[in-house]
Amino acid sequence: VQLQASGGGLVQPGGSLRLSCAASRSRVSISAATWYRQAPGKQRELVADITSEGSTNYADSVKGRFTISRDNAKNTVYLQMNSLKTEDTAVYYCSAAINYYLGDGSPVAERSWGQGTQVTVSS
Repeated sequence: VQLQASGGGLVQPGGSLRLSCAASRSRVSISAATWYRQAPGKQRELVADITSEGSTNYADSVKGRFTISRDNAKNTVYLQMNSLKTEDTAVYYCSAAINYYLGDGSPVAERSWGQGTQVTVSS
């Protein structure tokens, strides 16, 4: 099961974007999920994460501006990004722990990644 990240784009400083991360099939449950980002020439960094119970954690650089949330009914995790800055420019990736059952009823628990979505903040 793969994750599909979407919602990136070009936005001016001070603008907003909402990223989505959805499972590629139905009948799966997403527990803990994380958004990462990687800017050119820099290492990948954690942006925000959310537990299965809904507890959240943010990088200091995005606290107060970004909000991670989840919609369990849609198997989707979101990252609302407000007051965007040029330094937020990066490829954003989602990763999550996914649980589902095979056709024979066997349970599967795996860590999955999305393909990345480009966020560019520029005037």
